[in-house]
Amino acid sequence: MALIVKKFGGSSVANAERVFNVANRIIEDYKKGNDVIVVVSAQGDTTDDLIDKAKEINPDGPSKREMDMLLASGEQISISLLAMAIEKLGYPVKSLLGWQAGFETDSHYGMARIKRVNTERLQKEIDKKNIVIVAGFQGLNKYDDITTLGRGGSDTSAVAIAASMRADLCQIYTDVDGVYTADPRKVSNAVKMDEISYDEMLELAAMGAQVLNNRSVEMAKKYNVELEVLSSLEVKPGTIVKEKVKMEKTLIKGVAKDNNVARISIVGLDDTPGVAFKIFNKLAQFKVNVDIILQSVGRDNTKDITFTVPSDQAKQAVEAIESLKDILNYKEISVDESVAKISIVGAGMESHPGVASKMFEALYDAGINIQMISTSEIKISVLIDAKSADNAVTAVHDAFLN
Repeated sequence: MALIVKKFGGSSVANAERVFNVANRIIEDYKKGNDVIVVVSAQGDTTDDLIDKAKEINPDGPSKREMDMLLASGEQISISLLAMAIEKLGYPVKSLLGWQAGFETDSHYGMARIKRVNTERLQKEIDKKNIVIVAGFQGLNKYDDITTLGRGGSDTSAVAIAASMRADLCQIYTDVDGVYTADPRKVSNAVKMDEISYDEMLELAAMGAQVLNNRSVEMAKKYNVELEVLSSLEVKPGTIVKEKVKMEKTLIKGVAKDNNVARISIVGLDDTPGVAFKIFNKLAQFKVNVDIILQSVGRDNTKDITFTVPSDQAKQAVEAIESLKDILNYKEISVDESVAKISIVGAGMESHPGVASKMFEALYDAGINIQMISTSEIKISVLIDAKSADNAVTAVHDAFLN
């Protein structure tokens, strides 16, 4: 007998037929004598629909606290419907909201971090031989306010439960059957991987691959939770994400595209010590995630600093910089959201020279201009025009993985 944590995304429970499909998948493991905890996202496009409803009421943007109260309702619908389906099929089940399942978070509304999971209620339900259905993406802060974990937060919820309960397996069910070398919907010769390391998966997730939330991979690595990414619609093996993988000849594990990128340029800054610190310290205070950074020397003792942030944080980033206007001298701020980030990821590139050159050659042959470059031991990212993103992924994938 094992304890299995399963997570199903919104598309997996989008309608009644799919809800019963998920219910049957859960029951299969339960009938084998396993304890089963299931984390579920909001159905289909429910979260986007709720955001649209909020905009109808307050186009200028409601408070983040009230948005969390609204958005958390999507998962409540999912867990209750899935529990009803399992009940109808004749098996014991209990649905729990995030706070009922013991999720305690900080108070950063809209992007809360999990502080701990009090597993007492979860363990009581398991001891009663109930299948437990938990609302992902949400928790409770010290003020007893509902908080949400940000996009993809249900993945993080599932991994947090698996780590806290010392589960034997954590399965993430999606609408694809594993992790591919590129998006199979865009690249016809993309190949599914049998396994991938935490570090490689973390880079792919952070660079725009939408199979797993990057925070969930960080947590899985920290607590050594082995993940399996597999299809909710087909019964077949998926991709295992773990610490060590078999040695392979492949230098590059995958190519990722991220369209949720904005490039921000601050032009005409004073070329004096401490300017960069003031900017990025303030961005950190505003909870803005900065990725690629480029500083260039201007004229007349000035410099320009350009960096990228997620598109949905561009407004916050500009507000952070403008809050420094009394102590920061600059000519102008510009924001460009018509860009995309293309990344290659692979632990093998660390010991093989020429990887960057090969990537840049593939982009050159495709007639694609590079705007910014960022590198680490296992990834290379470039910023390009968003219109060229799909062609860039195909060109780079063909160069390394065809």
